Amino acid sequence: MKGDYQDLVDELSALLSVPATLENRDFGLIAFGAHDSDDASAMDPVRTRSILTRKSTPAVRAWFEGFGIARATGPVRIPAAPEAGVFRDRICLPVRHRRIVLGYVWLLDAEPGPTQAQLAAAMEVTARIGTLLADEERAGADLSREFRAVLTAERGWQYDMAVAALRSALGADAEGLHTVVCVTPWQQDDAPSARSLPGVAALCTVEWGAGPAAGGAEDRTGATVGPGADDRPGRGSGSGSGTHDRAGATALAGAPAARSARRPEPVGADVPAAPRRDAARGGTALAILVRLRSADAFSPALTAADRLRTSASGEAATAGVAAPRRGLADLNTAWLEATSAARAARAQTRLGPVAQWSDIGPYRMLAALPANPAHDPAVRELLAPSHAELVRTAEVFLDHAGQAGRTAAALGIHRQTLYYRLSRVEQLTGLDLDVGEDRLLLHMALKASRL
Repeated sequence: MKGDYQDLVDELSALLSVPATLENRDFGLIAFGAHDSDDASAMDPVRTRSILTRKSTPAVRAWFEGFGIARATGPVRIPAAPEAGVFRDRICLPVRHRRIVLGYVWLLDAEPGPTQAQLAAAMEVTARIGTLLADEERAGADLSREFRAVLTAERGWQYDMAVAALRSALGADAEGLHTVVCVTPWQQDDAPSARSLPGVAALCTVEWGAGPAAGGAEDRTGATVGPGADDRPGRGSGSGSGTHDRAGATALAGAPAARSARRPEPVGADVPAAPRRDAARGGTALAILVRLRSADAFSPALTAADRLRTSASGEAATAGVAAPRRGLADLNTAWLEATSAARAARAQTRLGPVAQWSDIGPYRMLAALPANPAHDPAVRELLAPSHAELVRTAEVFLDHAGQAGRTAAALGIHRQTLYYRLSRVEQLTGLDLDVGEDRLLLHMALKASRL
């Protein structure tokens, strides 16, 4: 298909004796004619940027669209606008199919310029380009439907049929190397065209029952994993691996014995603000199937994720990228990886705004925990809003492997303040922070609460 576009652009360049450039209606580069002129001005900054970055700047796009090119049915002459970066006059040939604009052919305008007969012949070529773009757009829409069917089908014959349909639509590309990207939250009504994103084979929107921030994805067994699942019982009584007296604090490794006595925190202690946690909400995610040349060349996926993340309407979105896979059989697993990575990027800013599954560490498993870790009896009281500073203290302490000195330094507090807060954590949870399994339970619950 790309070869067909290139042939038609070369035909236009030869017909008009000027290099032509073809862009889709989103100003994404599709093909361009060779430039073999001695006139250096033919490679002005706008054309150069379009070829090198495969897109135009918002200022350039606004200038061109201001001349009504989306409504025009014939050639449109556009004057230069140095303030917008357009240093040469241009002729725009709208590419239409059945009265719908699908793209634009750009020509640099100079005296004497193409004749009316040449422009009429060029418009006939653009009509052939329009037919190709319309066919590709229809195929892309069908592919989006098949891609969505794969991501939403139950494991079993429905899933196998959806994969077979997608494989048939992709043709030879189906057995190549792919990855899946999730952008969340996605609040636009329609997904952009896959043609505007190099390397993207298909994309679609997917509704999340409980929303990206608090909702999970269904696995193909019919169970629900991650937030959005039905509440499930926690760990027994939530009191840790042994008996524990909630009325008193237990000793921590390396802490003075006297610290178990309850006493007020020092006045004026430096108490940093607790991190903000996102509220649960429903929503839609954007799923993207990206072709890769090799397992370690993630540029197409990362570029698509970042472009779409920044174009998502509403609040700032995050994106997750799954591990690469050859073929389509495991797209359901790849989607779960991508959604988990996107949620991890939202939960932990150091991972985002675009996180790869291979880099999210414990969030691989945390994303599959029950819907609301606060329902575990051990942490329910601690995770109340009034204890936000205790939550942060406990999380930093566990992140630093229980080393009091490093924790106090990270929080900017005195060790005695740290010991007091940790004793309060033990009182509220019934957990013994000297016991490895109790530390593990608390650490997992605190990390999962961010999801």
